[in-house]
Order: sequence, then C-alpha cells, then structure tokens
Amino acid sequence: TPAPSSPASSPAAAAPAPALLAPAAIYAAAVKGGSIKAQLPLAKAFALAILAGVYISFGGLLSFTLLNFMPGLMSSNPGLAKLLSASVFPMGLSLILICGAELFTGNTALLPAAVYEGQAAWGDVLSRWLVVYAGNLVGCLGMVAAVYGTGLMAANTVLPALAVAKTSLPLGQALIRSVLCNWMVCLAVWMATAATSLPGKLMGLWLPVTAFVTVGLEHSIANMFVIPMGMALGAPVSIATFLTANLIPVTLGNMIAGALCTAGMYCLCYGRLGEKL
Repeated sequence: TPAPSSPASSPAAAAPAPALLAPAAIYAAAVKGGSIKAQLPLAKAFALAILAGVYISFGGLLSFTLLNFMPGLMSSNPGLAKLLSASVFPMGLSLILICGAELFTGNTALLPAAVYEGQAAWGDVLSRWLVVYAGNLVGCLGMVAAVYGTGLMAANTVLPALAVAKTSLPLGQALIRSVLCNWMVCLAVWMATAATSLPGKLMGLWLPVTAFVTVGLEHSIANMFVIPMGMALGAPVSIATFLTANLIPVTLGNMIAGALCTAGMYCLCYGRLGEKL
C-alpha cells in the first residue's frame, strides 16, 4: 500500500477570502470588474441595462409611495420622513449588484478605472456607456408605463411636485448636485465590492444611497423614472425641459463624479497615476 502523504506534501488549503477588502484591493477589484464590463457584448450590455433601469425604478416606486403615505410626518418632521422613505431606495442598487445588471452611473467609475490601468480602451468604454445609458432609459420608461397602468400612483402628489422641482433647478446647482450624488453612488459600489458576504454588500451600499436620496441630490438614472413618472401624473414639465434642465446636466455631473472623483482619485492613490508621485 502507498505510504500516506506527509503534511508537507499535502496540497495547501486555500486561504479564505477576507470579509472586507483593503482599499487598494477594492481598487484592484474595481479595475478587474471594469475590464470585464468593457468586453461585454453590446446586446448583452443593453439587456442588462434594461434590467438596471427597472430595478432602480422599483426602488423609486417603493420610496416615493412610502413618502406619499406620510403627509403628517412630512409636515411635522420632514427630515425623518425623507430619511425613512430614502432608506428603502437602495433596493434598486442591491438588485443590480447582487442579481446582475448594468447601471450607467456605476460604470462611469468602473470602466475608466480599467482604462487608467491599461486594461480597457476608451472606444470600448464609450460604446458601452452609450448602450447602457440607452438601456437604462428604456427600462425606466417601461416602468413608468407599467406603474401608470396599475393606477397605484394616481393619487401620488410627491412625484409631480418632485418633477417640477428637479427641472426648476439652476443649471449650476443641478451639475454640482449630480457630481456629489454619483460620488456617493460610486462609493456605494466600492463598498459593496469590498464585502464578500451578502449582508456586507447590503450594509456597504445602503448608507451612501440613503444619504443622497435624503439630501436631495441628482441621479440621472433615477431621474429617468422619477421625472417622467411625475409628468405622467400631471406635472407641467415638457420633454424638452426634462432633457435640457435636468437629464443632460445631471448626466454630465454623474460622469465627472465617476471618472474623476472616484476612479481618478483612487488610481492616483493606488494605481498607475500614483506611481510618479
């Protein structure tokens, strides 16, 4: 009979994955994720982007339905009412990151990170940004039609008022709010990437998303549901006003937050941009 193998010759047990990645490892994981996304077939990216638009809309539907049911609390303690309704909005990003979908705003950080590290080309990034953005819009508008068809939002007064408020912002304010918003969304993706367990991922993404909704910042994909839903419910906002007064400047600000504030800064700290410092 063969002699039993000695402990020294036994295969080494695989080291367990850490419960929480260190900051440099988070950046490396983001780069890897971005390089994979940059090679995703465009048809698949579009399908996954439709799902992301639907998932973000589910979060918005739940959040603003809840807020509409709290008029008394809105009058007596609007901060608490906004916090409670915002606390369920992260359901959308949770579905995207855990079930799988392509969200434009998160991709504004992940794909540039791959470019900065030489693992993707800008041509691949721009084509996927465009396809994913279009798919997110299709998913959100499809949900607007579906939700309107249910009749559940017929008495909602929050969304029409919100649609008017969001399209009445000065362009400078809309741009700054959108930068701050997607900075938090990208950090939510970063923290979810850091965790290796389902509870950890949920905890990581929850607070930044809750914060941006509570504060009232501007997220382009969420606005693809919120503003058209408000318009469908009677808000006096035209399509042209929606595009020029909100969606276009907010999209630009979201891109700045992802490509520069998140991916650019962490590349400077942990990647190739920092090698010359």
